[in-house]
Amino acid sequence: MFSYMIDKRQARQFLLQHQGLRPGTLPAGKEGIMQYIRQAGCIQYDPLNIAGHNHELVLQARIPGFRPEMAYELLYQDRLLIDGWDKNMSIYSTEDWPYFRRYRDRAYLRFRDNEVLMTTAEQVRQELMLRGPLSSLDLDGKEKMDWAWAPARVSRAAMESMYFWGELTVHHRVNTRRYYDFTSKLLPERVLQTPDPLSTDEEYHDWYVLRRIGSIGLLWNKSGDGWLGIADMKSKERTAAILRLLQRDLLREVRVDGLKHPLYIRTQDAPVLEAVIAAQADTAEKPACAAVLAPLDNLLWERELVAQLFGFTYRWEVYKPAAERKFGYYVLPLLCGDRFVARLEPVMNKKTGVLTIAGWWWEPEEALDDHNVPLLSAALHALARCTRAARIEFATGLVKSQKLGKLEKALKASAAKPRS
Repeated sequence: MFSYMIDKRQARQFLLQHQGLRPGTLPAGKEGIMQYIRQAGCIQYDPLNIAGHNHELVLQARIPGFRPEMAYELLYQDRLLIDGWDKNMSIYSTEDWPYFRRYRDRAYLRFRDNEVLMTTAEQVRQELMLRGPLSSLDLDGKEKMDWAWAPARVSRAAMESMYFWGELTVHHRVNTRRYYDFTSKLLPERVLQTPDPLSTDEEYHDWYVLRRIGSIGLLWNKSGDGWLGIADMKSKERTAAILRLLQRDLLREVRVDGLKHPLYIRTQDAPVLEAVIAAQADTAEKPACAAVLAPLDNLLWERELVAQLFGFTYRWEVYKPAAERKFGYYVLPLLCGDRFVARLEPVMNKKTGVLTIAGWWWEPEEALDDHNVPLLSAALHALARCTRAARIEFATGLVKSQKLGKLEKALKASAAKPRS
């Protein structure tokens, strides 16, 4: 079995390169988006939009000049990306549609004996054929049923069931509202006619283990957030898949100094790790870029691993009662080089066009210096572009309390420069 021995710094540098969080890793525009999603498998979708949706925040941290319109066009005009279920609600390449046939078939078997759902599904078909793309609110009927976490209108449950089993696909969104149409009208015929490439459960497990490890870059065989969302694969099946993949040299083991559990890397990604090892970079090297990360960023999927490699503990506190939050409602990590230097709470006011930094918390022993001022300024400008903000402001008293004066000055100076 092939095994690498590395230190935490090398692990961090590999992860940042793999995740497209180092300068020059990904091209600008839609090409960069597609390149990253093919590399990572998927990015998570979340309906909250406090300062950009999660998938938009993932992309603005990586894609030079990213604008939300790029992702929207790839999803609902070009149809190169699709709303689906992978790491919970996700966005992935339309090319991957055939690999999720098992998931869709299981969904149909789960819902087919629900007479109310199936009757309503037939009504949905008739309405879509007559009227074109619809949301559940476009359908008559107020009857409700138990659904997901709370009661929902039967029309909504029927549409979502048809989406889960693959008959419907999201045609477009208005804010977070989904409008559905028949998948047969939206996806390319060659994709729809491709049979499931995975003929056995073992092949499916092997494929999914490779996919999930590739979504992060390095991952251990330990139940946690990194493995969430994979139906019908528990620790026993995951362990068996990892052993098969190691024997076939599709996975390799990575031992990191100071970590108890071995990590695994896709063999196809090993050349990047080998380049990191060979570089023998200066540990005092100055950071080259900074980025505001999404709350559900791929780099953060296995948060215990992040804590061990980066020394950064992060929890998204939106679902915690206000009194129990340590930081704030929608707080995002700020990465600078291979260190998490701070976390911040951005709030976008769409009426005024102002992106307000409502909170800022430095990590221990981190502070503003002459080197990181332009890097942090560029990261905040990328966030502002993603949210379509006209300007960035700090909440009253924040600049003084967190010693952000040089950063505020840099933001104002760069905003005053004419843009091409």
